[in-house]
Amino acid sequence: MKTVFNFFLAVGVLCVLAGCASQSVTVTTDHDPAAHFAAYKTYTLAPPARGETLSPVGEAALQESVRTELAKRGITEAPGKNADLDVVRQVFVHEKVSVQQYTDWGYGYHGSWPYSYGRYGMWYGAPVTYTDVNTYGEGTLILDFVDAHTKKLVFRGVGKAVVGGPESNAAKIRPAVAKIVDQFPRGG
Repeated sequence: MKTVFNFFLAVGVLCVLAGCASQSVTVTTDHDPAAHFAAYKTYTLAPPARGETLSPVGEAALQESVRTELAKRGITEAPGKNADLDVVRQVFVHEKVSVQQYTDWGYGYHGSWPYSYGRYGMWYGAPVTYTDVNTYGEGTLILDFVDAHTKKLVFRGVGKAVVGGPESNAAKIRPAVAKIVDQFPRGG
């Protein structure tokens, strides 16, 4: 019986982790429908135009991910002026506030607090509403793909996720880049 319980517990934990991993990074993209994506065979990683700097771990994850994902699409890195595309990254962190309210109807941990058996004129177990306010950082990674010859933006990918430490952020950068590049139009 204990083995069956442990099995279902493990499956449940894996399902939760898989759900969290798939929802940890959201990506949106847009592109210029007039651009000739088949002509883009090479790129260069241009320095950021603006935004914040990444940690060394985050920067390495970003560069490695861009190289790996574009190579899968047959687009190779080239020296600056020889590239068809300039890939320009921008990173921003915005402070966000999360407000959640919970009502305890007298069945939980705080069942009678603060009323204490009607001390303030309320009945035992009267509902109590708790407000939980949290602040967190939401990171935004923007990858702009600019035609190196016309200097025209042809594709933009935006990835968003809650930021944490350098390793956690690097772990979120990789799937963000993969999702963005996956949406890059294939030339035809």
